[in-house]
Amino acid sequence: MRRTEIRVEGPEAFFERGRKYARMADRGERIPYSRIIAFEDMETLLSVLTERRVTLIKQVKQKPGSITVLASRLGRDRSAVTRDVQLLERVGVIQVTLKTLPGHGKQKWVSPVARSIQLTAEL
Repeated sequence: MRRTEIRVEGPEAFFERGRKYARMADRGERIPYSRIIAFEDMETLLSVLTERRVTLIKQVKQKPGSITVLASRLGRDRSAVTRDVQLLERVGVIQVTLKTLPGHGKQKWVSPVARSIQLTAEL
């Protein structure tokens, strides 16, 4: 669990980064670890990273937990937090795993994908 960078990156920059890594692989060079979540434009990024979702991400980074516990901590409806968790998991900012509870089933456990999440934006 390292660092994740979230940024706006157009298609040309995305593909250029891929070509750079392909050239490195062709030369037998080590490709550096990176975890980048790229959005094509600022509007899309802002539609995903709303104020409530950023607060949810911060809460999960501070103390992972179940959706029910997170909803309670945030003072939000459980179904709304569930929708936000599902979206943030699809984007790759958080992860959901099944945690076995002693004697009575399983629980979805929400945790961050990285210790550090960096948002890079250029207007």
